[in-house]
Amino acid sequence: MKPKLLVLVLLAGTSMFAAPAVGIGIELGAPPPPPHVRVVRPPVPGPNYAWVNGFYEPAGSQYRWREGYWAPRPYPHAVWVAPRYSGHRYYGGYWKR
Repeated sequence: MKPKLLVLVLLAGTSMFAAPAVGIGIELGAPPPPPHVRVVRPPVPGPNYAWVNGFYEPAGSQYRWREGYWAPRPYPHAVWVAPRYSGHRYYGGYWKR
């Protein structure tokens, strides 16, 4: 009987001093890119070209601005999907059908 009572007293005593814990997560890494830059689009060089807007791309721990440009479509009706920064990750641009 005494061992059960001793265990009960120890458990009750330790739970009196328990405190809720709150943690804050900080993710270190490259900062998000600066706001979008507006530029004037030059005339289209040919019939099968698509405009790729300028964008910030990672360069080490910084971001650098890449000017917009006309790019030939790799296949008819291809659409350029711009690079994006989402959920602390950078996703490069690509062509899709």
